[in-house]
Amino acid sequence: MSKLEGKTAYVTGAGNGIGRAVALKLASEGANIVVNDLEVDPAVDVVNEIKAMGVDAVAVPGSVTEDGFAERFIGTGIETFGGVDIIVNNAGYTWDSLIGHMTDQQFDAMMDVHLKAPFRILRAASGFIKGAAKQEAEEGREVFRKVVNISSVAGTGGNVGQANYSSAKAGVIGLTKTLSKEWGRYKVGVNCVAFGYIETRLTEATDEKKTINVDGNEVSIGIPSKVAGGFAQMVPMGRPGTAEEAAGGVYLFCVPESNYVSGQVMVVGGGWQL
Repeated sequence: MSKLEGKTAYVTGAGNGIGRAVALKLASEGANIVVNDLEVDPAVDVVNEIKAMGVDAVAVPGSVTEDGFAERFIGTGIETFGGVDIIVNNAGYTWDSLIGHMTDQQFDAMMDVHLKAPFRILRAASGFIKGAAKQEAEEGREVFRKVVNISSVAGTGGNVGQANYSSAKAGVIGLTKTLSKEWGRYKVGVNCVAFGYIETRLTEATDEKKTINVDGNEVSIGIPSKVAGGFAQMVPMGRPGTAEEAAGGVYLFCVPESNYVSGQVMVVGGGWQL
């Protein structure tokens, strides 16, 4: 039997990069996946990939920052698959500036997507989790659920030009540790993975000016090649991690072997920490 057979996992930002790798990894172990992405097409593509593996999935596209998104996301999964077993709060991006040039809009955008959105999603799931845990306890069954929140080495150690992102990712750690205490009675392991230099479309080495549109804002993506090379040299393992390696860290907190692990922050960074 696959380790996650019969489980339902919710993954935000799962249309590309790390989120996609997480969704596919969890599906490979038998989990049904509720796939979110900002855009419809990437979400549907991942759903189709998962279904081709012989596992079920459903797409819930849209911005995690939208009012009502959290309820729609969790509600769709419950309606489709009947449960909440794993939540991976992965969606996000960066919008950097030195603090003297950083706008309120930049700061608020990072707090909204990286901290407020996970808070809303977990709040939306709390009613189901509490009710299910109570029923399982009455039946004498011990059922474990998992939450994996995504932070960054910028959240554990700060980073130049990222007062907004670093603050939000540090907040994610606080949210994680608080929920691990609140939800321990419900057999929910709440942990955090802090990524180091992981190569995705947002961090690829490039000297071209590339942007993406997020909630109406044009945001630069990619890292200048010279800077990316410097980052790689600081990683003890000598290179950035892959999306699949990042997903492996998330996976460790989702499988039964980690049932008694909660409130922890694990850095997946090839030995590099800021």
